[in-house]
Amino acid sequence: MRSSLPKVLHKLAGKPLLQHVINAARQLQPGKIIVVYGYGGEAVPETFRQEDIVWVEQKQQLGTGHAVQQALPYLDAGASTLILLGDVPLLNVETCQQLLAKTRHLGLLTVRKTDPAGYGRIVRDSAGNISAIVEHKDATEAQRRIDEVNTGIMAVNNANLVSWLTNLQNHNAQGEYYLTDIVAMAVADGFIVSSETTGDESSVEGVNSRQDLAGLERVYQLRKATSLMQAGVTLSDPFRLDLRGELEAGRDVEIDVGCIFEGKVTLADGVRIGAYCVIKDTNIGAGTTIAPFTHTDQVSIAEQCRIGPYARLRPGTELGNDTHIGNFVELKNAQVDVGSKINHLSYVGDTTVGKQVNIGAGTITCNYDGANKFRTVIEDNAFIGSDTQLIAPVTVGAGSTIGAGSTISKDTPAGELTLSRNRQVTVNGWKRPVKIKK
Repeated sequence: MRSSLPKVLHKLAGKPLLQHVINAARQLQPGKIIVVYGYGGEAVPETFRQEDIVWVEQKQQLGTGHAVQQALPYLDAGASTLILLGDVPLLNVETCQQLLAKTRHLGLLTVRKTDPAGYGRIVRDSAGNISAIVEHKDATEAQRRIDEVNTGIMAVNNANLVSWLTNLQNHNAQGEYYLTDIVAMAVADGFIVSSETTGDESSVEGVNSRQDLAGLERVYQLRKATSLMQAGVTLSDPFRLDLRGELEAGRDVEIDVGCIFEGKVTLADGVRIGAYCVIKDTNIGAGTTIAPFTHTDQVSIAEQCRIGPYARLRPGTELGNDTHIGNFVELKNAQVDVGSKINHLSYVGDTTVGKQVNIGAGTITCNYDGANKFRTVIEDNAFIGSDTQLIAPVTVGAGSTIGAGSTISKDTPAGELTLSRNRQVTVNGWKRPVKIKK
């Protein structure tokens, strides 16, 4: 990976590779999850400190068999162990369940590859039972024509696993303990080695480079896009969608190109998302349109709203039905009620906006005094003229009008016009400064 970051912490779809594997393991409802880690030291367990995991450090990297040996003290007698790989993120849970169901002593997950070069071949006897795994460099010409290869994922009865791992040898050029050597041990002990074969190469593909990571990212995203389209979502281009969390979408939702969805996002029926939006941890009500280049984060948007383009809605923002938030408007911890509009070039933070309020271009709620935050309240049917500063804490009364260009630092009465301006002055004969020649 050419990185100081441990490989399993590189991200696919916004989550570390190892998180994908842990999530798949959790779906199998195991008695425990043991993670053997090496490169990167404590960075790996520290990243997952909130997970209920047994962490075991492999201080010396002496092969895959040696890695599993480190977990021996933590294995439960009478149980079975499913051995997964931390850099194989698209693992299919159903396939793992099928492998476990078949396995009594030892079971291998295999895959048929169109190009098996470089992989250990699965050699079977005349009865179709696995007799060995032969590495590519050691394979005969006939064996190299075998397209079924080892994925490295296996299920093992713990009693057998302890016995076989104890007897592993490292008599090879690398001086390492290979986990695959237990296959020959199982055959020598007279056991039938079970197998589950998948035709889905991507589900067992490992990441060994940034190119591999990018390739699996596209596989993941296209699968998610296909699932959305099958559920009734229109995607302008399924190859230009990035889902980095959970997306629940109703019927007749439309999503344009280049959009990114993070965290947990819900789109109700008829929602339209314009190009290049970033939507994070947001609920969007039916019939709402999000125009291009809009960013939302921890936001709730009701029905029939229009947002953007180039709007930014920050955490704590809640919008009622039929609200309009326009271009280059930023909201933070703002509650905007039914039918209100903030259409242009405004910052509204820590603010409660009532029903049918119109906030003019360039309005700013001055909510921070350098040490503390204060709240602005704009009551129903108020009209805020352009280029107004509302210095919190302040309340704008229901139905009142604020003249353009005003700075309001005191509560304004309901139903009245309030403005704050200096007298306009013209300075006769004033000359504009000119650049001084050096």
